Amino acid sequence: MREEGLLSLCMIVKNEENWLTRCLESIKDVVDEIIIVDTGSTDRTKEIALDYGAVVFDYEWNDNFADARNFGLEQAKGEWILWLDADEEIERKDREHIRDVLSHPECYFGRMKVVNYYGTFPVSYDRSHLMNQYRLFRNDPQLRFDGAIHEQLEIEKLNLTSESVVVLPVTLHHYGYLEEAIAEKGKKERNMLLLEKALEAEDHDPWLDYHYASELYRHERMNEAFERVNVSIGSFLKSQKKPPSLLYKLKYTILMALGSYEGGWPSIDLAIKLYPDYVDLHFYKGIILMSMKKLPEAIETFEYCLELGEDHASYLTMVGAGSFMAWYYIGTCYELMEDLPKAEEAYRTALELSDSMEQAREALQKLSASTSAPEN
Repeated sequence: MREEGLLSLCMIVKNEENWLTRCLESIKDVVDEIIIVDTGSTDRTKEIALDYGAVVFDYEWNDNFADARNFGLEQAKGEWILWLDADEEIERKDREHIRDVLSHPECYFGRMKVVNYYGTFPVSYDRSHLMNQYRLFRNDPQLRFDGAIHEQLEIEKLNLTSESVVVLPVTLHHYGYLEEAIAEKGKKERNMLLLEKALEAEDHDPWLDYHYASELYRHERMNEAFERVNVSIGSFLKSQKKPPSLLYKLKYTILMALGSYEGGWPSIDLAIKLYPDYVDLHFYKGIILMSMKKLPEAIETFEYCLELGEDHASYLTMVGAGSFMAWYYIGTCYELMEDLPKAEEAYRTALELSDSMEQAREALQKLSASTSAPEN
């Protein structure tokens, strides 16, 4: 039975002993109950969960993440649900704000900023993507997860208004895309198998094609990834739906990886018309223009990235696209134009914004070496 004023944390786990303590330590004093659905751990995961006062349920894994999550929701007693993964943690200074949703009687969802780190440890904010996500919601039997993999809340079933959602001043750190985490959990192989199984359905959700394209990209099967993301875009258009911005981000990320800059021109302008304030798309456009030697136009585009900034968390935004990375490419353009003073200024600005940006540091060192070299 649901109890008003209570907040339940719901998680599904398997062999998460290396991550679970960090996660639960970050949230233990904020939630009223912890519901852990274990899908077959053989390490200390369940023992750790019990140490934090969690109620642990064993669940027979059936290759369906949504089913496991929904089983956990059915056990929750709280009026509100917070869902996390074991490889995540709440920013400690923000965590008390999670309960702010309880004081919004008209609210149905709480969103928070998720920082998705990539690369390797130690983590750096400068190597991450940002996006606001729905992580808190009312405990309503009508609201459930859908999807065997990359499951999502069935939000479209609800008639939401601006009063239905509150954006909380809370940051969530997600480490699951770090190379160590992917290798440790065998995510690539597992995800490919689950996606290929789900794609066998004739009328499958076009989101599955997107997620399959993402996995192909991670496997460096770039041509296949490009074909599949276009299938996803086409499926959304066929159903008379606007393709989500994530699809275009992935499409042009793949083209960049392929070095197929001409293949992205001028089609990227069509994507920008759909999402004119998406800084990542403008950033990719700048790289395309630079590769085509349209250097003044590229500089103008990167300067527009700086105007847009990175405070657009409704999109999956790469940290740096509207700041230090844009400055670095402005410097590259000026260097190609042989305007070395402006190139140096841009590289220095990039380093001021991100001291860890080795590309700018190396470019600046090479520039200094070339300008100080004695003439023959």
